[in-house]
Amino acid sequence: MKNFEISVLDLAPVKQNKTINDTFKDSLELAKTVEKLNYKRFWLAEHHNMASIASSATSVLIGYIANGTEKIRVGSGGIMLPNHSSLVIAEQFGTLESLFPGRIDLGVGRAPGTDGITAKALGRNPMNINQHFPHQIQELQRYFSVENARSAVRAIPGEGCDIPIYILGSSTDSAWLAAKMGLPYAFAGHFAPDMMATAFEIYRSNYEPSEKFPKPYIIACVNGIAAETDEEAKKLSNTLYQAFINIIRDDRKPFSPPVDDIEAVWNPMEKAHVLKMLRYSFIGGPTTIKRKLQEFQEYFNVDEFMITAHIYDQAEKLKSYEIFRNAVDELNLVSENQNIV
Repeated sequence: MKNFEISVLDLAPVKQNKTINDTFKDSLELAKTVEKLNYKRFWLAEHHNMASIASSATSVLIGYIANGTEKIRVGSGGIMLPNHSSLVIAEQFGTLESLFPGRIDLGVGRAPGTDGITAKALGRNPMNINQHFPHQIQELQRYFSVENARSAVRAIPGEGCDIPIYILGSSTDSAWLAAKMGLPYAFAGHFAPDMMATAFEIYRSNYEPSEKFPKPYIIACVNGIAAETDEEAKKLSNTLYQAFINIIRDDRKPFSPPVDDIEAVWNPMEKAHVLKMLRYSFIGGPTTIKRKLQEFQEYFNVDEFMITAHIYDQAEKLKSYEIFRNAVDELNLVSENQNIV
């Protein structure tokens, strides 16, 4: 088992009886906390038309988080590229990188991050997304290059900026693309676990080294809810389960506090579907979290875990990320000692 990094995926969750302003303040507090805990990066995800998620203006929110922190990398997990002009994204992230040098990541995906009607309102053309998405990534690379100074269309800010591009995926399609382009790959195991193992195998087996990334680099995004005991963590996880029940029911209301009995909330079919979607969720006390992380890493051998935590209470959420940090440090120390022997 090799050592691995740990990072955060934040959706800027909106909670019942809280304002959007409260959401943003909580996200910044989380970023500051995990920065002190030496998390590697803090990513925000683009979603639209969801009363439970406030990260629709992803680039703006990245600037807010980066401005309130000092060293942690901040980026998108991701920008849904077909929703945008490649030039506009290059300019936005070029601006961010110019403001916060050496700290900005650009993760890109091809999904809409919303429902079909809203995707149409965003101006997406579903007929050419699969063909156009790789082309857009190449456009970004060109706009960021120094050589593009000779072009008639330039990204300023953006030109000459060293902004790493990560390809996001929830199926095998993006694994093939990331491998072919020689780019890091982040998989959305927190809601689409079925194809993760296959996607990682495709990516590793077909990886074509690039100048910036001579070796494949894998990020696994998973749900993480930790507390002092397994029982406490299980109770906190009811907020996560309710959020996915709401997705199934197409009910986009803000996140709910944990209930005493989740069995009274979902029916058997909903329960089976939710648990299937949340297969890669690490829920428990410190010992359980450490064991589950170790089992996952021994099987998948990823370079980085990205933890997203649907926990209603802010203090409990901050504590959860501290427990995960401690578990990762202990596992990495064991791995280092084994390598020395």
